[in-house]
Amino acid sequence: MALGYIERLEAFCLGFDLASERGHRRDDIRPGLRIIGFEKGITVAFMVDDVQVSILRLFSKGQDWETALLR
Repeated sequence: MALGYIERLEAFCLGFDLASERGHRRDDIRPGLRIIGFEKGITVAFMVDDVQVSILRLFSKGQDWETALLR
């Protein structure tokens, strides 16, 4: 069960190469920051440039990701 969740999360993150500009822009926190949820339990913070998608961090439900990314 846990392995299946990890595999789905990995496939979700690898899917950014096809649709990298999804999610919500949060330039108010950090220029270029995008946020998207995964299965109501994970928040994925990432940035996109001309060459790559950089996943900054994964936050579990209830974590204060806004404050963490302001630092």
